[in-house]
Amino acid sequence: MLINAIKDNFKQITHLLSQLSNEDYTESHPELSNATIGEHTRHIIELYQCLLKSCDSGIVNYDLRERNLLIQSNTNYAIGIISMLLDEIEKPNKDFILQQGKNIDISVTTNYERELLFNLDHSIHHQALIKVAVLKNKSIQLDENFGVAKSTIEYRNQCVQ
Repeated sequence: MLINAIKDNFKQITHLLSQLSNEDYTESHPELSNATIGEHTRHIIELYQCLLKSCDSGIVNYDLRERNLLIQSNTNYAIGIISMLLDEIEKPNKDFILQQGKNIDISVTTNYERELLFNLDHSIHHQALIKVAVLKNKSIQLDENFGVAKSTIEYRNQCVQ
């Protein structure tokens, strides 16, 4: 179920990226404190990359992730990275140590599935921000639940009944 939710989430992101030119992708948006859609997308992708690269060691520190500027400037490259992530995402659950800070200020126990859920929730949060910038371009089609938390979708569905 979690893996399917992640795959659906990345499908939404890929659908958006396929509609954007690299110029649209790298345009600064005042609504995003002058950040770009590409920067938010890179952040989403790199958290997953960091987790997957940490599987062998069992120690994940998102603060030490790579920051690959090509992901935030080239939509086709970003789509390719997403495809690779989806090929690798299905792994057995295992315990991890989650560290925070470049000097490892905090260290707690966690596990792979918990970190996948964190990444999914974090992705949805960034998609909500991206949506603010995208909505001013009427030619871009987004899934109605792009950037909407699962609990909000469930609540809205309950209200409709």
